[in-house]
Parts: sequence; structure tokens; C-alpha cells
Amino acid sequence: MSVLIAIPARYASTRYPGKPLVALRDPDGTEKTLIRRSWEAAMAVRGIDRVVVATDDDRIRTAAEAFGAEVVMTSPDCRNGTERCAEVAAALPGFEIVVNLQGDAPLTPAWFIEDLVAGLREDPSAELATPVLRCDGRALNGFLTDRRAGRVGGTTAVFGATRHALYFSKEVIPYTGRVYGDAEETPVFHHVGVYAYRPAALAAYPSWPIGPLEELEGLEQLRFLENGRSVLCVEVDARGRQFWELNNPEDVARIETMLAEMQRG
Repeated sequence: MSVLIAIPARYASTRYPGKPLVALRDPDGTEKTLIRRSWEAAMAVRGIDRVVVATDDDRIRTAAEAFGAEVVMTSPDCRNGTERCAEVAAALPGFEIVVNLQGDAPLTPAWFIEDLVAGLREDPSAELATPVLRCDGRALNGFLTDRRAGRVGGTTAVFGATRHALYFSKEVIPYTGRVYGDAEETPVFHHVGVYAYRPAALAAYPSWPIGPLEELEGLEQLRFLENGRSVLCVEVDARGRQFWELNNPEDVARIETMLAEMQRG
């Protein structure tokens, strides 16, 4: 099955304007923008036929083309990354799976996307798939610390016995009153902001109105659940890696630390 990765990136982020062009520094002092690191993560995935950056901003287009990325310009009216990917899929038809690798997720390991695509291929009842990562105590405590400080540290997911999603939230769900050690497994799953869509579901998405749950949580994947679509949660293995998205300016130092750990490991 042919696979396209689209990397949606917009300049006018509410929480962090200009985020795709923020520079992240390696331990040796090398700086690369967030969008370049996300593109490099996409290019490392095996079995992908094409990778494009999807944006409505000429500053991002210029930066992406300078490091060799293919860019597809999309409408400024896109309300989220999924709608932007739907425009890309319409402009580049013929792919059997379209992957949305969000431009703020440069730490996404290649095998997360490879496992995601494999999961969607194996479950014909699913219309899209998304990875989930079981939190260890270190990750869970980071989420809880962020929420106590009024920051969104990540999204969590709950799913049923067939691994089809029940809900996604920016709160930490399910509730657990336990305190976990850093290396201890927890019952909380971090939703990794990557999606693999079947083209028909992706094409339908922009025509659906934003529902109350998507409005409240600010989570684009809830529109699929609110419209009765099946979302497969694919559990992925971190293999000792930490994963974090760049949501707030405070996350820059955290991601740079994780990049340094990856290079040492």
C-alpha cells in the first residue's frame, strides 16, 4: 500500500507563534529548526513513498525548501493538521494511507510510524490509527506536574479490548491515585500525535462540524469519534526513548535534553 507522510506546520500557533521555525540545539551546538527535525524524522521512516511539508506560510515554505523538503501550500482556513492533510491528499491523490506527522514532534521514532501503518493495514475495520505509549512513572509525573502548573503537557488516551479508542483528553486519564517510581509502568497511555488515515475518512473529515468534545478539548481526533468513526490505538514500544511534543516555550529545554540523551544512547 502506498504511503504519504504530510507534515502540517503553521506559523500562527495560539500557544507558541512561530513554533515551526524555533531552533533546537544539539549538544555540539548545531541548531536545526523544529520543522527540519520533524522532516528528518519522517525521512527516516521505512516503506514511505513520499514526504511533504504542508503549510500556509511563506516563511515556513522558504525554510523547508532550503533544507530540501517538498512543500505543498494549503489554505489558511484549515482549522487543524487533519484538515491540512486532507487538502494535501486531495492535491496528491492515489495514496492508500496518508500519515499526519505533526510538525511539533521531532522526537517521533521511525518505528512508531512503521508500527502505526502496519496496524492500520491489519485492521480493516479501522478508519484511522494513532500510536499510544504506555507511560512510565517519569512521564506520568511530568504530565501531572504540567497540569498542576496550568500547562498542557500531553494528551492521554483510553481504549477498549479491541484497541479502538474510547476517548482522548488533555487531562490525565484514567485517574490513578498512586505515586509511581520513574521506571515503573503505569496504566496511563500517552497519545502520540501521529495519525494514519484511510483516504475516504480523511476526505470526509473537513465536512463534519466541530463537535462539543473537540471544542472543549481542542483535540482534532475527537471529531472522528464524535462522528462514529473507528480509531485504532496502536501501542508502540519506546525502546528506552523519551517522547515529547513541543507545545510550550518551556518544552524547548526539555526536548534539547532528550535529543542529547538520544545521541548518547
